[in-house]
Amino acid sequence: MWLVADPFEFRYEWSSTMLVIIDMQRDFIEPGGFGQSLGNDVSRLSSILPACQRVLSAWRERGGRIVHTREAHRPDLSDCPDAKRNRGQPALRIGDDGPMGRILISGQPGCEIVPALMPQADEWVIDKPGKGMFYNTGLHERLQAAGVKSLVFMGVTTEVCVQTSMREANDRGYECLLLEDCTESYFPEFKQATLDMIRAQGALVGWTCSSQLLLQSWDNP
Repeated sequence: MWLVADPFEFRYEWSSTMLVIIDMQRDFIEPGGFGQSLGNDVSRLSSILPACQRVLSAWRERGGRIVHTREAHRPDLSDCPDAKRNRGQPALRIGDDGPMGRILISGQPGCEIVPALMPQADEWVIDKPGKGMFYNTGLHERLQAAGVKSLVFMGVTTEVCVQTSMREANDRGYECLLLEDCTESYFPEFKQATLDMIRAQGALVGWTCSSQLLLQSWDNP
């Protein structure tokens, strides 16, 4: 299969491709979570939910494989170094009590995926203590065992956890595609810069395209 993408067409085999949904968590997307505690307008991130829902629904209908990631830490914060926790001056830090429970702590309400994209029983859910989805998760080994070669990305934020995960994936040999209307940043200029970096120099990290082009590609042999 192939699709029109930037910087050139993206080719993939459906049987060895997986949809990756990065950190679509209440703590980042809903008011009262970690994203807002950093002073951000979380409505920017929630604006991509309709496009993400369309892709997720269509992917499920086609019987595709899906992995969701959550940025999540142990309750004792043993996997959250000070170099990560003590950054800036947020109203709430990782592990603090917030309106949706302790911020970015596994099992807390705010750490869960937003209801609109709630994982189904047969979909993978990976808790990651870092920005990238491969760090300390065992995901690479699971993907290899499943015969996955290509990854289609959605999620937040574009310049942090999405880009980090794509770069990690590229280093491990996966072909990566990012859906432009299914990812967002609190800073529009950061999103644009990241899209440019990902597809620069002949798809240095990967490809980008709209979700519409992806769905249309299913008609291409």
